[in-house]
Amino acid sequence: MQFKHPEVFYFLFVLVIPIIVHLFHLQKFQKIAFTNVAFLKKISLETRKSSKLKKWLILTSRLLTFLAILFTFSQPYFSDKKAGNKNHNIIYLDNSLSLNTNGNNGNELKIVTQKIIEHASASDDFSLITNDSFHSDISKDELDNYLKKIEFTSTRSDLAQKIIEVETKNKVKTNTSYKNILISDFQNYNKNNIEKFTNVNNTFSLVKSNSNQKNNISIDSIYISSNTAQEILISVSIQNQGEEKNNVPIALYNNSQLINKRSFSIEKNKTKNIEFSIPKTTKFLGKIEITFNDIFLFDNIFYFSINSRKKTKVLSIGKISKSFPRIFTNEDFNFENSTLQNVNYNSIPEKQLIILNELETIPNVLQNTLLQFAKNGGHLLIIPNQKIEIASYNLFFSKINKGSITGIRKDSLKITDINYQHQLFTDVFSKRVDNFQYPSVTKSYQTTFRGDKVISYENKSAFLQEIANPFSKVYWFSSPIDITSTNFSNSPLIVPTLYNIGQQSLKITRPYYTLQENNSIEIDKKIGKDEILTISNEEDSFIPIQQSYTNKVKLTTNSQPKTAGFYEITLKKDTIETVAYNISSKESILSFYDLQALEKSNKNFEIYDSVEGLFSEINQKNKVQWLWKLFLTIAIVSLLLEILILKFFRT
Repeated sequence: MQFKHPEVFYFLFVLVIPIIVHLFHLQKFQKIAFTNVAFLKKISLETRKSSKLKKWLILTSRLLTFLAILFTFSQPYFSDKKAGNKNHNIIYLDNSLSLNTNGNNGNELKIVTQKIIEHASASDDFSLITNDSFHSDISKDELDNYLKKIEFTSTRSDLAQKIIEVETKNKVKTNTSYKNILISDFQNYNKNNIEKFTNVNNTFSLVKSNSNQKNNISIDSIYISSNTAQEILISVSIQNQGEEKNNVPIALYNNSQLINKRSFSIEKNKTKNIEFSIPKTTKFLGKIEITFNDIFLFDNIFYFSINSRKKTKVLSIGKISKSFPRIFTNEDFNFENSTLQNVNYNSIPEKQLIILNELETIPNVLQNTLLQFAKNGGHLLIIPNQKIEIASYNLFFSKINKGSITGIRKDSLKITDINYQHQLFTDVFSKRVDNFQYPSVTKSYQTTFRGDKVISYENKSAFLQEIANPFSKVYWFSSPIDITSTNFSNSPLIVPTLYNIGQQSLKITRPYYTLQENNSIEIDKKIGKDEILTISNEEDSFIPIQQSYTNKVKLTTNSQPKTAGFYEITLKKDTIETVAYNISSKESILSFYDLQALEKSNKNFEIYDSVEGLFSEINQKNKVQWLWKLFLTIAIVSLLLEILILKFFRT
């Protein structure tokens, strides 16, 4: 039993009043002489006993009346919560695309929202957290309105992050009882990840909502497997989860025009690549579509775009190389060779990559020009001479990195290690090379540069290093790469290394980008100070984060856009490029947390089978059974009992 106004019991002293009355309001008996003494003694004794009993009954009824009145004003009740406290239900409702699936009774998310509307108490307060919104301190009517308007989002949920968001909302207000509710399919994006939520401090009620289907086919990704002068070969990666599927139709469109259509079969829990050939064109807005009715439909369409390819502008300053023109071909690059004496400094800001090829010294005027070039986003590749002026090189390096060249090593070293994780070698190797014919160098420079090692010697020092700096990418070969210093130029590794350094100096627009991830897009265009680029389609338009350099603009997108499809990058009303965005393939993973295991690993998790079961329990626990009417009845009955005793009890 609890009391809404326990302070009323300070008035318990009033119970002394009937006791005092009982003690001092005593009936005094007067002795009168009478002849029949024995008979009168008996009558007197019986009268005294009867009178005492009556007084005790009156005292008891009065005490009961006063006590019942005190209990009535203290307002006693039975409940699991304190009277006067507000109930605040903090609900995280997962509205990711993985909930956009049909169960036995219809769409999973729509069913859940309807059950919340039907069973949540109208007397409670609420906060509603979704993957893309947060509605704090709202009433039941407001909650219902938000639930009716809820839409699916490509923003993925992170269970640990949502738990933190909910916990920060707890204990914001005094005299408030919080109930933390998580409603989701609890999708686990990493099948091998067994996440332990050890930092959960509050009690959470978990309700799992997903269909029982375990089959899904999806388009995982696409990539350009071949790009010739006549055609482009597109490879489509299809992922199958569940049973084998046969005669699945797949089609390729250029915008809305059908280009190719075929069918395929795929084995149980396998991935399959399907290739399409498209003609060489300046612009291709591709859409791959699978016609198959499974658990998820959003992953049966995939968008990609192929724009006219921009050539990277490369300038080599120093020793004239015969091998560079064969690597930086006219198809992909605008390559220029120039001696130090004949370099056109005015053309340097227009380039994307500058190669310092075996200069003995770096003149101050060139240092200042290159420093400004790097600050504007240009990339550098530095190849030293056999006889460099170390002080001149170190003066330049001091402007972009805290490291320096410390000496010369003349002993022979083998080039043995490749950093396969570096972006230069993405998609270069299908597997690690074990029978690599190790090149070697006869002379190299020792350095203290900070940055990632791309290729290393057998002693783990860097042969090719990406020097860390706040401006752009700067690559450093610790040895000359001419045939007198190393046989690296005869190694097959030199071509993809230099080619990718050139290609990544201007980020070519990728065939597609992923929604809700950090995406970097570089546009080969010079714009004015007051000009901005916009990304838009027929339904949406936004201004991305952008950095303007001398010869390019770097765009960054993350939270926008929100829907898959084609988007145009425009300057004023002119379309510069068209890019494609797709939903993350992680949304298609049929892997979910085991809630029973989570409950065992953390005592603060409570698992419920249904939304209606959860809210029925909440409403039952929060139900208040008031007892003041009972005690008021007791007080009235006690008062009536006293009246009856006084009137009919004869002494």
